[in-house]
Amino acid sequence: MIAKISSGKSTAGLIRYLFDTKKATDHADPHLVASWDGFAPDPGRTDDFAATKKLLVADLDLHVKQAKRLGRAPEKHVWHCSIRAAESDRHLTDEEWADIARRVVAATGIAPEGDPDGCRWVAVRHATDHIHITATKIRADLRTARHWNDYLTADRELAAIETAYDLFAVVRGDRTAAARPTRAEQEKAKRTGHASTARESLRTTVRTAVAAATSTEEFLRLLEHTDGILVDVKHFPSGDVRGYTVALEGDTNGEKEPIWYSGSELSPDLSLPKIRKRLEATTDPQAEGQAGCRRANPWHRATAAAERVPHRLADSDERAAQAHLAAFGEALDALPLLAPQALRPHLRQAAEAFDRATRSRIQAEHEHARALRGAVRAMVREPAPSNSAVLAMFLDAAVLVVIAAARWHQLRHHDQQVAAAHQSLLHLQAAYDQAVAAPLATLAQRRPPQHTVDRHISDIRQALPDHAEQVLQDPAFDALAAVLGEAEKAGHDPAQFVQQAADQRALNDARHPARVLTWRIQRLSARPAPSARASAAQARSTAQPAGAPVQTTATAPAPQQPPTRRR
Repeated sequence: MIAKISSGKSTAGLIRYLFDTKKATDHADPHLVASWDGFAPDPGRTDDFAATKKLLVADLDLHVKQAKRLGRAPEKHVWHCSIRAAESDRHLTDEEWADIARRVVAATGIAPEGDPDGCRWVAVRHATDHIHITATKIRADLRTARHWNDYLTADRELAAIETAYDLFAVVRGDRTAAARPTRAEQEKAKRTGHASTARESLRTTVRTAVAAATSTEEFLRLLEHTDGILVDVKHFPSGDVRGYTVALEGDTNGEKEPIWYSGSELSPDLSLPKIRKRLEATTDPQAEGQAGCRRANPWHRATAAAERVPHRLADSDERAAQAHLAAFGEALDALPLLAPQALRPHLRQAAEAFDRATRSRIQAEHEHARALRGAVRAMVREPAPSNSAVLAMFLDAAVLVVIAAARWHQLRHHDQQVAAAHQSLLHLQAAYDQAVAAPLATLAQRRPPQHTVDRHISDIRQALPDHAEQVLQDPAFDALAAVLGEAEKAGHDPAQFVQQAADQRALNDARHPARVLTWRIQRLSARPAPSARASAAQARSTAQPAGAPVQTTATAPAPQQPPTRRR
């Protein structure tokens, strides 16, 4: 069950809407199922609807009018709570809905159980799957009801109701989720022919800008240069930026004015202070290049950083783990900009779903994820990759990150985040399966001769005794054999690469372990091959028994000069 709670100014207006069957065509048989004393007039069960509705409003507003004479009534004196059952739930009877309504008004402080001075309220049912509770916030003793945190207390009570009535248990959150589109926003999107609401479209656009930016100034500049987006930057009197609002071109209110959304209205982590905090922990790729830093392919860097995320999630530092989840979410936000057109729908859906898994009540220390965030910015600044293998390589690592994220949230009972990670995984695996087909087929055509493959099989059996058979039977094994053969031709030791890949990445969560090894070894082979002297030194180091004394080459002492006699 889900509750939605709001406040209003007009009791008559809300009662009129709840009993309306002309404009609201989805309302059927509106009637009361419960009230504060069990004897409230019911407009749905009388021949004189207008008169009975007027009586009901007058009864509900009785204490409000008395408090107004004393100057005690709040401006928004109407409390409105809608309670909806899940689609899979059975149809509840009026008596059951009445009990649910009483429990909710008691739990929220509107009408505490056993309190004769509780607020006046009614529960209206005009559909099979939900009810609306309307109350006025003034108690019989003319004090305003104490209903702080009413959403949380109502949600907690609904969880108990689900258990008591054997209903579907809704996955509950921790108040870090982005605001859902309102029904009005959804209806407007349908009327205008848009697949998503303005709020959802703006959220995606802002997230993409954050993923590509390295500073607050660049973030705002990217937004201002995005087609179809209006940006209003707010400043302090000193001239410093204090916030921003965004709107979609053409999305206007009744007065033809743009409908603006602040960053925090789009998502809790999109306010300017929180964006600034993340971007301050971002390395500028251009600054690195100007400093003369020798950097690898940004896709290889991002893949290596992503491969380390599961290990970070296994550590005890929760703030660092949360930072890596947020940075990985930015990587998913950036992927639709860089991927081929055919992959973008799945990647966009994966990013939108994983967004919920990037936040929890645990505060992130973003400095810990600087490497991944910097690699993502470097990816965005590079031309779109002509080789689809680098995208498949990153997606392979990303799949295991999402699996690890789901496990991390599950251990902490973050139910919404777990569901979001599972949903993201479906889209990410679909994109990966589509992206990996062509590069694997190309690699498989370069499979080395059988005697070379036999030698690689022996290396795999030695390095991966628990996964060897699964690797050898994987359809991607021919591609793995090809990259091992090419690494050997480039001067690398394929046996060492297999061992290194096995040591750095667990294969327990991999559906196709040969794919995992293929991309890992291909990335390792992009490094320069060791020189003959380095290989010899490494061989000596490997052959040296542990704890053996280090042998040094003896050198003859320098001849001493005869002492000179002082005169």
